[in-house]
Amino acid sequence: MARTYSRPWRSLGALAAIVGLLYGLIAGGVIWGSAQWSPKLALDLDGGVEIVLKAVPQPGLAGQVTATTMNEAVKIIRQRVDGSGVAEAEITTQGTDSIVVSLPGKNIDEATRQSIRKSAALEFRPVLAAEAGPTPEPTPTGSGSASPTASGTASPSPSAKAAAGGSSPAASPAASPAASGSARVTSSTGGGGLLAVGTPSPTGAKAAGPSPTASPSPTPTDASDQAWLTEAVGKVWAATDCSTVEGRGTAQNVVNDPAKPFVACEEDGTKYALGPVEVRGRDVTGASASLEVTQQGRTTNNWQVNLEFDSTGADQFGKVTARLLNLEPPRNQFAIVLDNQVISAPRTLGVIPDGRAQITGNFTQVTAQALANQLKFGALPLSFQVSTESQISATLGDEQLRNGLLAGLVGLILVVVYSLLQYRALGLVTVASLMVAGLLTYGVVVMLGWRQGYRLSLPGIAGIIVSIGITADSFIVYFERIRDEVREGRGLAAAVELAWQRARRTILVSDAVSLLAAVVLFVLAIGGVRGFAFTLGLTTLIDVLVVMLFTKPAVTLISQTRFFGHGHRLSGFDAAHLGRAIYTGRGTVRTMSPAPAGRARTGTIAERRAAAERAARGTSTAVLDEPARDAQGGTGSEGNE
Repeated sequence: MARTYSRPWRSLGALAAIVGLLYGLIAGGVIWGSAQWSPKLALDLDGGVEIVLKAVPQPGLAGQVTATTMNEAVKIIRQRVDGSGVAEAEITTQGTDSIVVSLPGKNIDEATRQSIRKSAALEFRPVLAAEAGPTPEPTPTGSGSASPTASGTASPSPSAKAAAGGSSPAASPAASPAASGSARVTSSTGGGGLLAVGTPSPTGAKAAGPSPTASPSPTPTDASDQAWLTEAVGKVWAATDCSTVEGRGTAQNVVNDPAKPFVACEEDGTKYALGPVEVRGRDVTGASASLEVTQQGRTTNNWQVNLEFDSTGADQFGKVTARLLNLEPPRNQFAIVLDNQVISAPRTLGVIPDGRAQITGNFTQVTAQALANQLKFGALPLSFQVSTESQISATLGDEQLRNGLLAGLVGLILVVVYSLLQYRALGLVTVASLMVAGLLTYGVVVMLGWRQGYRLSLPGIAGIIVSIGITADSFIVYFERIRDEVREGRGLAAAVELAWQRARRTILVSDAVSLLAAVVLFVLAIGGVRGFAFTLGLTTLIDVLVVMLFTKPAVTLISQTRFFGHGHRLSGFDAAHLGRAIYTGRGTVRTMSPAPAGRARTGTIAERRAAAERAARGTSTAVLDEPARDAQGGTGSEGNE
């Protein structure tokens, strides 16, 4: 009698724990979070929002709207959308100067919409003058401080507003707005360079340098020269109202010439007169948010934004910080401008020659990450204006979805029918394995939709349908190997273990090839093909998990039953079903017959032939029964592996 195997229960228990954990997390997300029990659908099945962006050539820069710059813009916008957690978005060019951004889902959050609308080039300009915004209304608790903005600054205090004046456009702009705390940018190497965001000036102080209406010197010597504050700039300054949303929107829609001074607003209402562009967003190679680390190596609870430039940007950034270091406030500030709006204006406290810095201050994790995303994905080679924004309906709809699911159901039924006809009762293991694979696939897709924003498209459904064949192929390889071992004369329990050792490698190699094809498709393709590749790779990994933790243990357990172990005619292991006449070589034909109940089968063909030869020579013969073969290693290793 074959030995009893206990490890199958461990594998089945591990699988049950994985399924329970997966659906337990989803249930928790449904109850306490924003999860849902159904997968999120992509644009072709659920509709969404379509935003058309029209390229606008920037003054002073020639030949910008080209196929190369448009393709680069598409790539950066795709990074923005992916960074916001939206999957299965479609971003394509239309004509020679437009980009169409299609976002799936009926409820697109405003932050994602803004990340698409804010599509102008990222710029770094020196500050020539600044005027603090309005004082916020006192809170019910009596506190006058405001929440930090994306730049890490807060609204100015009442004293800062008084210093700003604001009643007359010709008045000198006040210094940088007061903040609830100092924020600075430090060189990543720790040497010298410092910038500060929103560091307050002394109460009642005026901005150093002439006002925007001051008489300029004949020719500006650098981008920080007050000669840029001409009478024309003073008129724009007087006409710009940064204290209201409407005023900031008007200022944001003006034409921006990188080679000339520019009046811009910050979200908190601060107004800036800025010099020409000195560093461009395309020179930014990376930006990220992290917790601040002191010089002693201690991690604090303060969030910072890490900023890196390429060699060109680092060289220019070092020159600018060296010049701004010796200037009075607010001319020692360096404004970061995105979509004609100042998103941060740190002041220089030291030279940053290596092009690597950390912006620190009164950030939260959310505001630090928001600024990092703006710096990282804001370097578009073109400026864009929103041409149209509209809701779009599903391009395929419910009928096509039903047809796709029907095709998958038909394929599943055909696989089940084939398994039952070919393997009889053993085919029920195929059915159960497909159900487990479907349960895991559904749960993972729902989980990815909740945590990663993944949306299931029709090509993705096609990838899942194709995986049915891949999963069935793994079962066929294993089942046929078992039947080969049984035909060789081994008992079912021994055949199950030895067949697994030999079939496991084939299954893993087959799945590895499918996974490699899926990875190549995902990396090289775009659009719907990536959705197909993703689900194909996902279900291939699930196939390996199911075969290891369910199919093999299930076959091990049923092999110990009388129905399968004694070769019942419906089990799939009866002699008639396997074939009575088996060619064994040298013109010999062996007739299969079921072993009587309670009687062990004799040895393999080779063992019986060797015994016959020994008997002919008159030597002692011993018929190896199944337990004896087990003792000699015929059954393979114990357990599932």
